[in-house]
Amino acid sequence: MSLIHILTVMAAAFVAGAINSIAGGGTLVSFPALLGIGLTGQQANVTSTLALWPGSIGGFWGHREDLAGIRAFALRLMPPSLIGGALGAWLMLVTPQKLFDQLVPWLILTASVLLAANDPVNRLLKKIHGHERTPGWWIAAICFQFVVGVYGGFFGAGIGILMLAALSLLGLTDIHQMNGLKNLLALCINGIAIFAFMLMEALRHPGNAKWMLILPMAVAAGLGGLFGSHMAHRVGRGPVRVGVICIGFTLAAWYFYKTYAA
Repeated sequence: MSLIHILTVMAAAFVAGAINSIAGGGTLVSFPALLGIGLTGQQANVTSTLALWPGSIGGFWGHREDLAGIRAFALRLMPPSLIGGALGAWLMLVTPQKLFDQLVPWLILTASVLLAANDPVNRLLKKIHGHERTPGWWIAAICFQFVVGVYGGFFGAGIGILMLAALSLLGLTDIHQMNGLKNLLALCINGIAIFAFMLMEALRHPGNAKWMLILPMAVAAGLGGLFGSHMAHRVGRGPVRVGVICIGFTLAAWYFYKTYAA
């Protein structure tokens, strides 16, 4: 890897860490950057997940004081996050490389649609159900979080927005509390996925983790997460989310062309 490659992915990791801390969807920056320097889809996915995890730590640490009073949410939503993340990581690792590369534009498009559809769907569900946290509502939220965990372990882009929507439907209204809990749950999903990736790296799939890129990207992502957590209190997540959506749809169009038309 050349110095230009390393500096490019470090810049992408910093931006991705900040985006994840503010609004979610940072993988839509780091993942294509890694594809752009020649990594395969699975290599880019594993490397991005490993590199961005410190960003989640930075984002969580920056929001740690906002978690006061929502311990019940964390205790109920952490187990499905861990189980789902482990299953998603396993599914990603057993997917043939050629098939995963063909899925790349679909994964980017799915993440972009999730980001774009979040607010309208959230408003509709609030109108229908309100904020009452019945036992059935908790069961639905736990099941939803499991699905988010599976998706996050497999690819990951957009899970922050999905979790913000779910927490809003459960009655949380403080965006800073929601961001703190979102970052904690993302730590669980990505942490268990990283454990699975490392286990399979040692046993069956060596070469997916590019450590020459992971280490500098991790430092950049951690700094980006801290930067984003501070900026989140000053800048609304709306403008950031719109920018990420535009990037996502543009990249999806490019990778559809590259995969199926070029």
